[in-house]
Amino acid sequence: MSAAPPDQEVAAPAWWRRSSGNRTLALVAAVALATLLLGLVLGRFVVSPAEAAERAAPPDAGPITVPVETRVISNDVTLRGDARYDDPKPITVEPGDREGPAVVTGGVPAVGTALDAASVALEVTGRPLVVLPGELPVYRTLRPGSAGPDVVQLKQALWALGIATGSPDRDVYDAEVAAGVAALYARVGYPAPAPEEGAAEAVTGAEREVAAARAGVTTARAALAAAKAGPSKAARMEQDNLVRAAERALGAAQASGDPMAVAEATDGLALARAQREAALAVPPTTEQAAAVTSAEAQLSDAERNLASAREAVLTVLPASEVVYLSSLPRRVDQVSVQRGSVVDGAVMQVSGAELEVVASASPADAALLAVGTTATFPAPDDTEVTATVTAVEAAAPGGGDGAGGGDGEDGGGGDDEPGSAGRMTVTFRPDALTDAQLTGLQGTNVRLSVPVESTGGEVLAVPVAALTAGPGGETRVEVARGEETELVEVTTGLSAEGYAEIADGDLEAGDLVVVGR
Repeated sequence: MSAAPPDQEVAAPAWWRRSSGNRTLALVAAVALATLLLGLVLGRFVVSPAEAAERAAPPDAGPITVPVETRVISNDVTLRGDARYDDPKPITVEPGDREGPAVVTGGVPAVGTALDAASVALEVTGRPLVVLPGELPVYRTLRPGSAGPDVVQLKQALWALGIATGSPDRDVYDAEVAAGVAALYARVGYPAPAPEEGAAEAVTGAEREVAAARAGVTTARAALAAAKAGPSKAARMEQDNLVRAAERALGAAQASGDPMAVAEATDGLALARAQREAALAVPPTTEQAAAVTSAEAQLSDAERNLASAREAVLTVLPASEVVYLSSLPRRVDQVSVQRGSVVDGAVMQVSGAELEVVASASPADAALLAVGTTATFPAPDDTEVTATVTAVEAAAPGGGDGAGGGDGEDGGGGDDEPGSAGRMTVTFRPDALTDAQLTGLQGTNVRLSVPVESTGGEVLAVPVAALTAGPGGETRVEVARGEETELVEVTTGLSAEGYAEIADGDLEAGDLVVVGR
């Protein structure tokens, strides 16, 4: 095959011509598709004025609904209170009969120590300060012969410790009470107060005097008895014999017939009889009786001296060695002395062993509370603690109760500061606390919530805003049923915290009720 001339166009093969036409069509289609897509994309960002105005217009009005729910509804009183141990009380040491300064020599308790009956709170000048249960403060040293309510209190305190003190109705400090006090000192490990010097020797001398006086009384009484008894039996027999001899002589004279002998015998018999009467007569006993009276008086004096001497050696209870505290045991909160200190004023502050929370409340809130009402408050470990109201009383003037509460949480106004006129003090006793909770709570201020009304469990509830009044005064809620709404009559119960209990009505949890539009 010969080649074509150079200046002559060579025709393209048929397959090439068909391929070029397909490529042109594909290119045109691709450009068209790209243009369409670009138009669609740009169209999303291009808004006409009419469309913009339509979009800016507010939506059509419609109901605002919330679901009916189940919840516990509670109407609470909220207070703030200070956590502290109950019944704080200072302990002082009475001077009593102590000579010289009252120096602390030992027994200083650590803060947190529990003081119970027969505990030694402190040692002053080597002597104990013994704790006993009681309300009456110490005001004198008790010694034999003392009488009064403080003696009764001492006897009751010793009885509570199992120490006998005689009849509980007798208010006299006698030997039995003194023995009980001696037993108390033995229990706390200290010697009983020693009697004055020479007291024991005085008892010995008084006992000797009593013995001698008793012997004197015995002798005087014997002499008086002998004097009252008259002549002895022998003397009586002798006089009787003399009379009988005279009677025999008279009989013999009469038998002889001699008048002179009879006369002499008669006179002899009369004389014998007279002599017997004189010899057997009981002499006066005035002197012997006086001797007995004197001896008995000496014995009474000696016995009184012995009783006084014995009382002088009985155990006394110095005012400086005892302190009475109510509601034992007590906890030491603060100690003001140390070993070597001279006692001046309160030596320590104690409180009850139970933690309490003291709050201040307005009269209106306090009127809703009563002894036995339950409250809750958060503990330092973020657990919830339950507490019970133990007292609702008028606050001490000047806020002496120390309770917090002026933050307005109880609904009070600016005059509801603690201690202001009309405020009430509410005391709460927490339920069982752990040692860590006790340590963390003491001295803190906590927020108490006291439910004064509650449903007691979960109930159907709707927002108060969902409730409306019907023409007859009935209570209704508007319930969304699909696209429509329906008015449903309901009976409400407790309302609190913006919710109302639905006690009765055609409602279920999850139904949508209208609260606004």
